[in-house]
Amino acid sequence: MRKMTWQIAALALAGASAASAGAQVAPAVEPMVPASGTVLDVTAQGLSTRVPDVATIRAGVVTQGTTAATALSDNAARMGRVLQALRRAGVAARDISTSSVTLQPQYRYGENQPPVITGYQATNSVAVRFRDIARAGTILDALVAEGANQIDGPALAIDDPDAALNEARADAVKRARTRADLYARAAGLNVVRVVSIAEAGQDTGEPGQPPMVQMRMAAAAPRTEIVAGEKQVSATLSVRFLLR
Repeated sequence: MRKMTWQIAALALAGASAASAGAQVAPAVEPMVPASGTVLDVTAQGLSTRVPDVATIRAGVVTQGTTAATALSDNAARMGRVLQALRRAGVAARDISTSSVTLQPQYRYGENQPPVITGYQATNSVAVRFRDIARAGTILDALVAEGANQIDGPALAIDDPDAALNEARADAVKRARTRADLYARAAGLNVVRVVSIAEAGQDTGEPGQPPMVQMRMAAAAPRTEIVAGEKQVSATLSVRFLLR
């Protein structure tokens, strides 16, 4: 009986030693929330502004004909002149892309009668990216002179927003720290350090005030002018602070 008791005790000791060895090799994991102190989570939005340096405008040609072939042929000829005008103006081929080509029948409707096709309407439009916004209005006038009769836009954007985004991110960190200091003082505490930073979102150009397309009198004839204005770039951060 005594021999059996010793065996059980030996097994228990071996188990305890194995558990102790396992505890020694287990890696230490730092908790996400510090053991001491107060955790404060702040969400802040940082801002920066830039003048747009790219304008995208859709220019199109709408033609009508008694037959589908006539409408398309006339449309192709006029659109060819529009594309040539863009190339003469120095717009790079990579900045011109076809947006849509459509051909639709036109109907005449009578009372209690089936619709009758009276002709066809063809539409061809291209998206044009202007990297010199100041010249965009003058080029649009040239396009209209060459046969473009459909203009849509402009959509103004920042070609390379990375620098503006980085400024907005830095501004967001400053705003978050200012707010954390405010809360800490109100609670009788101090900000010890930043625990974590996570980017919650970004916007490379809020709509803001719509861009303006104006007609201004020149010596000979009115000309179209596009006013770029400013774009606002923002970055939103979630910052966790430790207070004590």
